[in-house]
Amino acid sequence: MQETKTPRLQWLDAMRGFTMILVVAYHVAQTGFAESEKLSASLPFLVLFRMPLFFFVSGFLAYKASWLWTPQSFATLTWKKIKVQVLPTLVFLGIFLVLRTNYPFDEGFMRAMQTPTKFGYWFTWVLLQMFLIYYLVAAIFQRFGKRAEHTAIILLWVISLAASVTLYMPQTLGKWYKTDFMMYSSFYETLKFMHFFLLGNIAHRYWQSVQRLFDAKGFFLITVLLAFFCCADIFKWHFIKHEWTIMPKTLAMYTLMLIVVMYFRNHQDRFTRQTRIGRGLQYVGTRTLDVYLLHFILLPQLPEVGKWLDAHHPNFVLDIVLAVGTALVIIAFCLLISEILRMSPFLKKYLFGR
Repeated sequence: MQETKTPRLQWLDAMRGFTMILVVAYHVAQTGFAESEKLSASLPFLVLFRMPLFFFVSGFLAYKASWLWTPQSFATLTWKKIKVQVLPTLVFLGIFLVLRTNYPFDEGFMRAMQTPTKFGYWFTWVLLQMFLIYYLVAAIFQRFGKRAEHTAIILLWVISLAASVTLYMPQTLGKWYKTDFMMYSSFYETLKFMHFFLLGNIAHRYWQSVQRLFDAKGFFLITVLLAFFCCADIFKWHFIKHEWTIMPKTLAMYTLMLIVVMYFRNHQDRFTRQTRIGRGLQYVGTRTLDVYLLHFILLPQLPEVGKWLDAHHPNFVLDIVLAVGTALVIIAFCLLISEILRMSPFLKKYLFGR
């Protein structure tokens, strides 16, 4: 069954573009400037919500209310995702190994495969795993009705959240995740972020109720206060120590993510195609795969900038301006290269999936 086309939420595309800018800015500061995460004013803060936002949007868009799961539709959608997520990643990882590392190709490839982050090229592998898990659960439980499907996804979110939290508690629960499978497959990263993907999916399923919650009196204020106190404890107070800091950290991730979602949703008129910033963010938002695959190859090597920032910390505004400004230049080059490559129908299909 073909899905019924529904109008795209323009603010959601714009928010995805905004998140992509944060992702590149983080990599600029971390890799390009070689900033110390302990001294940086921006890195520890950005890492709290940039990837959660990305997975939230991916999960939100994954839900299609009119989609009917059949063996044929399951196989078609699964194969489509595999082609889009795997082949382009392998190609650009290979290009990165040739252009940006000193390893022999085979050694560099094996080193990448042995780590869950794959020299940065982990996101597409992990997102593919999330899609496949979600497709399987949704396809199985849709047979018992929509309510059963919704309940199964909510239960999977609870399980995923619990699994994510346990990754940060090796002293209490053991290092059960330290296996070759978890590292080679990047399933370790899947466990860390799957719950954000599922939360986005659940939010789409109950979008009318979620919007009423967003509009409820005091909800935004409570969310902001929780985000502030959680961030204050993480970065300054340290009332909750050691591995249990994952509790306020997880709550900070959720609240900061929701603040961004509420902002873009409440000010969606600013992010339409009729506004300059809306067009720009939406363009980046619809080319996130292109930017993600290309930007690692274009990252600058300017450790002197990081040393200067570390020596003059904390300076959140300057840190963000330098990282985001450089990121915007890199993204512009990524989009230019993408446009050139997309002139070939073959490259457009096999490098970017469409």
